[in-house]
Amino acid sequence: MTESSKSSTQENMQEELEIPRTPRRTPMACIFCRGRKLKCDGTRPSCANCNRRGIPCNYMPVGQQGSRK
Repeated sequence: MTESSKSSTQENMQEELEIPRTPRRTPMACIFCRGRKLKCDGTRPSCANCNRRGIPCNYMPVGQQGSRK
């Protein structure tokens, strides 16, 4: 193997090791999804779960969610 082919092979191995990706987190889930512990896509004015069920989609403002300890 030549020196350049060795380095390109090493680069490919590094790229393969970095592949595991986590799903994108939604900054805030709507009240319905939060209550049912569903994955909320966070779209506004109505997320996909609420839209599919035909219910109003409401988001609680950040300051009113209560603190976690």
